[in-house]
Amino acid sequence: MDASESGVTCLPSIQFYFDFISPFGYFASLQIDELARRSGYTVEWYPMLLGVSVLKVMGLKPLLDTPLKGDYLRRQMSRHLRREGLALKRSADDPMMDPRACARAYYWTARHAAPLAKPLAKHLLDRYWKDGEDLTSAQQIVDGALPAGLDPLALAEGIETAAARAMLRSAVEDSLKRGVFGSPTVVAGDELFWGVDALPSVEQWLTAGGW
Repeated sequence: MDASESGVTCLPSIQFYFDFISPFGYFASLQIDELARRSGYTVEWYPMLLGVSVLKVMGLKPLLDTPLKGDYLRRQMSRHLRREGLALKRSADDPMMDPRACARAYYWTARHAAPLAKPLAKHLLDRYWKDGEDLTSAQQIVDGALPAGLDPLALAEGIETAAARAMLRSAVEDSLKRGVFGSPTVVAGDELFWGVDALPSVEQWLTAGGW
């Protein structure tokens, strides 16, 4: 039975790419689902790795380590926090965690407990940015708040599996094939929108059906 026969309406989707260590990816994560809902879309979340796209593929320094641009991004981050009334325990200049365990946690959960994958990502983003937790290891991830119904022991074991590592590698490769290089990136059809400041354009694009 297809969706039309069952009476279920399948909404079109957009794709949201983010790195757990990206402050602007975090900011976008707080808005993207509601933005899409207003336009009649759903959102598929995909963690990516800036360490691969920026450092390895593009051969660039991290943005915050880039002269002039780094200072601008710090100011941009401060402006966004003031505008949105957000308070974070982590600053842009604090040591960054290795985001791979969080990304593997997401993809393992997406395969084994799909409805909990996005709630898990939101928990981890909040814990990293709002609460200032270090989530580099599987144990650190499961020692804190997780979505109800997600088994901490199974998750900790899942994060370290070869399957979770392979899922992350495949997801990162797919993101590069789509042209994703930064966090956040929203993909609507064949169009890419990079940066939290591009979200108004995303909503206009979805509402208008493109231009």
